[in-house]
Amino acid sequence: MSRPTLYIAITNHGFGHAVRISSVANLVQKMCPDVLLIMVTTAPRWLLESYISGDFIYRPRAFDVGVIQSDSITMDKQTTLEKLQEIRHKERSIIAGEVNFIKQNRVDLLLADIPPIAAKIAQAADIPGWMLSNFGWDFIYRPWGGEFLKIADWIGECFGKCDRLFRLPLHEPMGAFPNIFDVGLTGGTPRYQPEEIQEKFDIHADQEKTVLLTFGGLGLDQIPYQNLSRFPDWQFLTFDSNTPELPNLINVRKESEKIDKNLPHIRPVDLMPICGRIISKPGYSTFAEALRLETPVVSLVREGFAESKLLLEGIQDYSYHQILPPTEFFDSDWEFLRQPLQAPRKSEKLDKNGSEAIAQAVVGYLK
Repeated sequence: MSRPTLYIAITNHGFGHAVRISSVANLVQKMCPDVLLIMVTTAPRWLLESYISGDFIYRPRAFDVGVIQSDSITMDKQTTLEKLQEIRHKERSIIAGEVNFIKQNRVDLLLADIPPIAAKIAQAADIPGWMLSNFGWDFIYRPWGGEFLKIADWIGECFGKCDRLFRLPLHEPMGAFPNIFDVGLTGGTPRYQPEEIQEKFDIHADQEKTVLLTFGGLGLDQIPYQNLSRFPDWQFLTFDSNTPELPNLINVRKESEKIDKNLPHIRPVDLMPICGRIISKPGYSTFAEALRLETPVVSLVREGFAESKLLLEGIQDYSYHQILPPTEFFDSDWEFLRQPLQAPRKSEKLDKNGSEAIAQAVVGYLK
């Protein structure tokens, strides 16, 4: 008997898509230890390993581009369009190459987040093609008009071939998908007790005065770190690679290496339980992990990206929060940190078991 084999295709955009589907892949592996995972993505291997505890095959391939960006806020629409047109032009050869790989490796199921062409790959390979997301790329591109309208139509046609969509919270209607199952929030689970993290990084500030600055895999240019001097009794944590040496700022990546090079990658989700708030940009995976752990969110506004509005509405509905115009983050003295957080507008909570629900469906099929 060959091993049950799961092919996972991930959008080539930032880290969030890789994080949320890797949290599902990790659970699939735990529920079905003999599964063979094939992770098809250009996201760095270390990122996948920080969520998936067992082995997997890493196949670096890009089936889409998401949005080309210089950092987590700044978008390059023209280059995005050119890259999308290039992928569409190569569609047939991309599909043929992957179908060949899928047949050679006796793949049983394709799960994607959320390269549109993946649905056509599954169909051509004659295996089920499932997807998970809270938005489709057609939803992002259509408001940009012009040549993006043709791209959005093509993407909608691809999504129409998807056999099953696991629709995550904070979603758009996703009307191109014929078969939709609503599930809860996805994300990782902290690996450490709060006391362990505080001890490892020598953190003594109160939780209310411990702040995580996290802006996704692309980071953010020109974070105004000079403001931290106004909060000497606060503790700030960051994954940013370009940080000044400040007494109340911990660069988590650098410090982790000093503590223990063999330490598993510390992730934002591992730090959230010790924080009184995180400061972020609108991003599903960061927001979902914060909502799962009930960590308050301070978010910048992000213009021109349709998903942002849905995410900010969700944070206002379900989390203690502050919403900042970019000027208040980049150009002010951060007095907003001394202001009380806004309470969630709704009293009900979101389902937190999306990763588990998707993993159970996948394992149910594979078995």
